[in-house]
Amino acid sequence: MSVNMSYKENVKLALQSIASNKLRTFLTALIIAIGITALIGVLTSIDAIQSSLTNSFSSMGSNSFNIRNRGLNVQIGGGGNKAKVYPSITYQDALDFKARYAFSAQVSLNVNVTGGATVKYKGEKTNPNIGVMGTDENYLSSSGFKLAQGRDLTTQDVLLSNAVVIVGKEVVDKLFKNGQDPLGEFISVGGDRFTVVGVLESKGSSAGFGGDKSCFIPISKGRSMIKQANPSYVITVSTKDPLKMDAAEGEAIATFRKVRGLNAKQSDDFEILKSDAVAQILMQNLTYVTLGAIVIALITLIGASIGLMNIMLVSVTERTREIGVRKAIGATPSVIRKQFLMEAIVICLIGGIAGIVLGIAIGNLLALGLGADFIIPWKWMGLGLTVCVVVGMLSGYYPASKASKLDPVEALRYE
Repeated sequence: MSVNMSYKENVKLALQSIASNKLRTFLTALIIAIGITALIGVLTSIDAIQSSLTNSFSSMGSNSFNIRNRGLNVQIGGGGNKAKVYPSITYQDALDFKARYAFSAQVSLNVNVTGGATVKYKGEKTNPNIGVMGTDENYLSSSGFKLAQGRDLTTQDVLLSNAVVIVGKEVVDKLFKNGQDPLGEFISVGGDRFTVVGVLESKGSSAGFGGDKSCFIPISKGRSMIKQANPSYVITVSTKDPLKMDAAEGEAIATFRKVRGLNAKQSDDFEILKSDAVAQILMQNLTYVTLGAIVIALITLIGASIGLMNIMLVSVTERTREIGVRKAIGATPSVIRKQFLMEAIVICLIGGIAGIVLGIAIGNLLALGLGADFIIPWKWMGLGLTVCVVVGMLSGYYPASKASKLDPVEALRYE
């Protein structure tokens, strides 16, 4: 037997030792796999959520911004400040802005009529979770929606308060069976009768912001259906040239301050919100989720390393005679130490690889549900394997050191 054993031989001996202690090895590797699964699974899931958010908001009109009476109040956990709420933007405010805004950009108006309408067609009806929005003729194009069938709302529809509606894909699938053409059909939206004039292309329900569960009606018609006493309208401004966004925003602030009658000393009583603001806020908050996942995984891995250290100490005791034989034929303490360290690292890698596979599977199941692409998190896989090697070295060092220091004569006498 060569005293200067190669790493390949050390790995071979480690695998032989592991095979002779299957149950204990399995339990330790399982704990490590759970920790790595938690780490890789959550990190892959976060990558999937970020990818989904990016896809969702990229089609919402990246060259647009909204004027609202309140900021976003998106919070994960108890942190963050509540959004300020300003006086409602009235319909007259919105119309005045549209008339006064002189910049070369498209202006559209919208108002939330209800978020819980039931839509009916003959004997079919949807769940009471359909969002109804009153919009003008420019809203769909400025917000990134596209028509699969039919036409957009027109200026005439808005002026005459026509009872026409554009519906989302999920509404059509629920009401119109066997491929029936919905165009021209009469449906009931929250008790009011409308003619379907358009169907939106599916945008999916990524992160809950899709338009598939929506109905869009002329804003003038929507005003008569709003039950809220003092609704606030939203103004959307979109430019064709992204380089003109800042100029368009500056002009919009100046124009709306005039509409509100604010003097130079008064601060803005409205919010400017860019289309990707929700995604940015959510991604910032996802940092806390990432840190939480790492902490949970590290706690699990600390428990696994303690279990692994105990297994290795038991292994040293059980193999005292074998260690004595190796030392008697010339194995140095360094060789013995490397052998036991290699065993600990191999056990960790077995658990780690299983954890990485499970973690990627869990993360991509979420990605599939969100409609995101399949994700292979190379950097997280590298992190997982690195963590496994470090845990193996830390938990295996003391048992390996103890084994290397055994007296060969005493070890040979051990029974």
